[in-house]
Amino acid sequence: MKRFLLFTSLLFFASLLLFLSSCKTGSSDSQKGISRSTISGAGATFPYPYYNIVFRDFMRINEGITVNYGAMGSGGGIRSLRDRSVDFGASDAFMTDKELETMNGEVIHIATCLGGVVMAYTLEGVDSLRLTGPLISDIFLGKVKKWNDPRITSINPGVPLPNLDITPVYRSDGSGTTFNFSEYLSVVSPEWNRVMGKGKALKWEAGIAAKGNPGVAGIVQQTEGAIGYIGSEYALTLNLKTAKLKNRTGRFVEATLETISAAANVDLPDDMRATITDSADPNAYPISLFTWILLYKDQQYGNRTKEEAMELLDLLLYMLSPPGQKVAAQINYAPLPEQGLEKNYRLLQGLHYGGEPLFDGLTSTDDAGARALEGGEADNDGEGR
Repeated sequence: MKRFLLFTSLLFFASLLLFLSSCKTGSSDSQKGISRSTISGAGATFPYPYYNIVFRDFMRINEGITVNYGAMGSGGGIRSLRDRSVDFGASDAFMTDKELETMNGEVIHIATCLGGVVMAYTLEGVDSLRLTGPLISDIFLGKVKKWNDPRITSINPGVPLPNLDITPVYRSDGSGTTFNFSEYLSVVSPEWNRVMGKGKALKWEAGIAAKGNPGVAGIVQQTEGAIGYIGSEYALTLNLKTAKLKNRTGRFVEATLETISAAANVDLPDDMRATITDSADPNAYPISLFTWILLYKDQQYGNRTKEEAMELLDLLLYMLSPPGQKVAAQINYAPLPEQGLEKNYRLLQGLHYGGEPLFDGLTSTDDAGARALEGGEADNDGEGR
């Protein structure tokens, strides 16, 4: 497990190094006659395991295109897109109207998959744990300090909770994961809403700071008595124990593809800026979320060519196609509901290069999948061939 954690951390930091050393390029291989270009993105660590695989698959079926992604946190992705130093940003928190006003052009949100923020913990001999939103709030406010606090033991009868200090672990960087975690607590805990509020970066009352989902997961894994909020995929991959959370209907549920998908059983807005935390669905996991790729609606800026803009569109179409969504499900991210896919396509239809539309009229997932796979197809394991 420690080897895997080391590998995951190295992969995460390698992505940052690759991103920082890369730039938008367009060149040719004179011997092979292959046009080469780079699509660059930066942002959320939450979807990085999915993006790492789906971008690799896209490159395998689109020879000559490289996709570089710097997993630096949602806040960093938004800043990079604002500076136009990347082709797309990525965030687990949709941009507010005020944030959108600061950008250098109209930005659209393309949801790519669904996930959950889980409470991962390390307690020897404790394989099952129940928590409520107000209780989590008091843990991260520093008010509940011991694992055998009566408020915890009362909802966990028969569980051998030790007389051990609780060590909360939180994100040090601007993070969409933090935004969704704090948004949920702001809904279920009036005190949290008053003291902390919601945001991508907060001033914490207690605990240990760590950078990125991998950093939080690593500290939780190595610290007896620790608890931290991370993307569900990181917990599943590292085999970390996670708590069942009490949802709005009073049920204690764990984060699964089914319970995360249940949270998305709502009418989605046309701009896809949707919050699905604390869903009223009785089967829903309470801290579920969309994660988005952010891009400019007008792709003509800087030194970008129309061909480069089309390559970014093709990447997004591949991610939304059945093979791209299948990759998400295979690594424990919930695929998008049909309603979300259709609204994504409508948003992509609005992309243009100056006055020229980029989207060629595709309106269905099947048509988009065919377009995305013109250069090849993915096999059953999500690997391009």
